[in-house]
Order: sequence, then C-alpha cells, then structure tokens
Amino acid sequence: MKRIFTKEVIIGFCVAIAILILCFGIEFLKGINLFRPANFYVAQYENVSGLEVAAPVLIDGFKVGQVREINFNYENPGKIEVLLALNKNLHLPSDSKALIGSTLLSGSFVEIKLGSSQEMLPVGGVVESGMSPDLMSSLSDEILPAVSSIMPQIDSLLLSVNRLASDPALVASIKNLETITANVSSASRNLDVLMERQVPGLIRGANEAVVNLDSITANLTLLSSELNRLPLKETMQNVNGLTGNLVKFTSNLNNPNSTLGELTQDSELYDRINRLTADIDSLILDIKKNPKRYISIKLL
Repeated sequence: MKRIFTKEVIIGFCVAIAILILCFGIEFLKGINLFRPANFYVAQYENVSGLEVAAPVLIDGFKVGQVREINFNYENPGKIEVLLALNKNLHLPSDSKALIGSTLLSGSFVEIKLGSSQEMLPVGGVVESGMSPDLMSSLSDEILPAVSSIMPQIDSLLLSVNRLASDPALVASIKNLETITANVSSASRNLDVLMERQVPGLIRGANEAVVNLDSITANLTLLSSELNRLPLKETMQNVNGLTGNLVKFTSNLNNPNSTLGELTQDSELYDRINRLTADIDSLILDIKKNPKRYISIKLL
C-alpha cells in the first residue's frame, strides 16, 4: 500500500502552516486582530496623506476600531477608499462623519463624529468623510499671516536695538554701572566688617542700657512710693492758705481805704517822706561840716 503522508507532503503541509502563521503574525504586529468580530464601513477621501493600515479609529479620543485597508478606486479616479473595522457593538447614525486627523508624534488617525440621526448606517455602507484641520494647517492659516504682519515691526525693533547698542553713551553707562556695582560691593564688604566689629559693642551697650533702665525704673518706683507717703494733702492745704493770704494782702494793697492802701496810694504821705529824707540828708551833711555846732566836747 502506498503511503499518503510522504516526506514531501509533510514538508508542504509545514510550509503552508508556516505561511499562515507568518500572515497572521504580520497582521497581529500591525495591530489587526483577524479573529475579533467587527463592523466594516467604507470612507472615501481625496487625500490620505499620513494615514496607514492599522491606524486607530477614535470617538472622542477613545479607540473604537482601526483602519483595515486603504485602496485606490480605479473606477472612480481621485477617490481613495478606506475600510474601517469598528467595534461590533457600535452602530453609526447615517449623518456621521469620518475625519482624518493627524498629530506631530503619533501620525494620522480617523476620528468619527457621531451624528444625531435616528436612522443607522448599514454595515458596509459609505461614511461621509472629511479632513480635520491639523496643527500645521492652523499654523499656515492663522499664525503665519500674523507673523508676516509683525515682521516689519520686528525689523524696526532690531534696527532700533542695533542703534542703541552702538550708542557710545550706552557703553559709557554700562561702564558707569560696572563702577557703581564695584562700589556697592566694596561698601557691602565694609559694612560687613563694620557690623562684625561694632555690633558686639552695640549689643553690650544695649545690654548695659537695659540694666540702667531697670535701675532707673526701680528708682522711679521707690520715688513714687516716697511721694505717696508724703503729706501732700496738708501741703496743698497750706499752699492754698498761703495763696489766699497773698490774695488778701494784694487786695489790701489795692484798696485805698485800707491802711496798706493809704500807705501805698497816699501821695501827700509820699511827699512828706521825701521831704523828711531830704532834711535828714541836709542835717547829716551839716553835721559833717560843722560837728562842733552839734557836739560839745569839754576837757577837764
């Protein structure tokens, strides 16, 4: 009987299995799981620059599928068909859109914008497509015109800066600033030395002043207690009585009807006293000139 599993058949069978494993391995490395059930939809684009097979399909940043195939439609030139494999449980409203977006690091992706229609797109149907504005296009459309309008102002600013930098007064000011900085550094060092030398003495003086202040406070306390022991009430009564007597004496001096008032305010008495004083002066002068007239000395 002829053998069926000859050496050649076994080798061919092993090669076929190896090819199958290689195909599935390549798809697995691409991120495509052939054994996972999915719903397929088609999107047509005019440009798929940067989009590759196994690129993620996202809804609000969450991955719901991947790109399974990218084919050029030869029957309708200018259209590129992209086969989207989405989660089996995901059904797309008929007005949904599949937009191609891109990032600087992770490349391109397909973002599904779910519509609000109640009618669902059949599996295998064509999803409305479009392009999401990427960073580079935003730079080209928005930032670059603004930069172009600013460039003349930047040129004027650079020209003004160059003129200012070449101004000799600025160079002189910088040198003066260096001199001032050096002076400030020297003053700071001198201040540090002064602080090291003088601060301990100042602290000792402050401590001595505090001690003296404590002594003065104690003396003031003692003085206050001594003052509290003095008979201030009697002293004030005596002062008040003396003040009253002075007031009474002053009023008597000013009163022309009193004895003191008559003595101080009587002009005739004043004149008599003046004449008496003049007569006494004349008598004294006459006694000095003629002492024998008034003094008689007899010798026995």
